[in-house]
Amino acid sequence: MKCPFCGKAASQVKDSRPSEDGTSIRRRRCCPECGGRFTTFEYIQSQDLVVVKKNDVRVPFEREKLYRSIHLALRKREIDEERMDQLVAQIIQSLEEKGVIEIRSSEIGELVMNTLLKIDKVAYVRYASVYKNFTSMEDFKEFAAKLMEGNE
Repeated sequence: MKCPFCGKAASQVKDSRPSEDGTSIRRRRCCPECGGRFTTFEYIQSQDLVVVKKNDVRVPFEREKLYRSIHLALRKREIDEERMDQLVAQIIQSLEEKGVIEIRSSEIGELVMNTLLKIDKVAYVRYASVYKNFTSMEDFKEFAAKLMEGNE
């Protein structure tokens, strides 16, 4: 594994442990050159998913992109990193259970929104504001009103 600090190609694993849900392995590594310590995660990838964007462009599915979007929505909320990893693993498992190789980005967005709605309504609104491309306060008001009525 390449060191993120000095760029050397070799690093040593100092500690490995499985995540709580058993979907990944967390490894603490140390660079023998600069002494830098960093963490890596190892995940099972059962099939290569392809995301079909709105403009029909196909791109490889990126777990990190999904994680970043969920992390951003849950920023400064009382959800720890381990729970976020579990959410991402659940979403990916749901995608893989569909049994298809190509999946529309809109399906992923809806799945993330449904998951966030169950976990944290503030994060749900944050994610929705980007996903649904809110452009004004009116968009927020309408969305919040539907959410409070139970229609969203």
